[in-house]
Amino acid sequence: MTQKVIIFDFDGTIADTVDALVNVANRLAVEFGYIQITPEELSILRNLTSREIIKYSGISIFKIPFLVKKVKSELKNKIPELKPITGIQEALIELKNQGHRLGIITSNSKENVAEFLKINQLDCLFEFVYSGVTIFGKTTIINNVLRQKQLKPQEVIYVGDETRDIEASKKANIKVVAVTWGFNSQEALSKQKPDFLINHPSELLNVVNMSL
Repeated sequence: MTQKVIIFDFDGTIADTVDALVNVANRLAVEFGYIQITPEELSILRNLTSREIIKYSGISIFKIPFLVKKVKSELKNKIPELKPITGIQEALIELKNQGHRLGIITSNSKENVAEFLKINQLDCLFEFVYSGVTIFGKTTIINNVLRQKQLKPQEVIYVGDETRDIEASKKANIKVVAVTWGFNSQEALSKQKPDFLINHPSELLNVVNMSL
């Protein structure tokens, strides 16, 4: 079987962090000058791209790196309470058993991800974790990983839950699987035309095998 390198986003894709992130964001709303996220607001935000969310929220683009840093710091305390997405652990184990290489690219901190993986006994499954703050996409980080790991784009599949994951993967010329159990809605993800769109982690196995 051909071996694939499957790179996962972390928040909303592996870890069920959406509610925790909304809580943290709401606590920081006054400090950073944007509107709090009500359940109604969240429904609207799920249908927007990253650029549209920033415009909608009214936050100054210059404050975003400081906000991201603060969110990661606040999230650190919540890591022990966070759980993996239902079914993702089994899918990851099966992919690993089939001989695929697994990695993570995230805008969360490496420390937060490492602690979560350790607590949930997932740390042995991943070959690498790369962290980097990118507002509009992860293309630069993806390209850096491809270069450092000496990977060809056709060997790699990216799995993520946001429109910016799709955008970044396309720019890096790698296949992308969009998942509907994270932040962005199925409708928002569909508009970006990912290579695959799935509703449950168990579908990952078929998708990877189809792309071999």
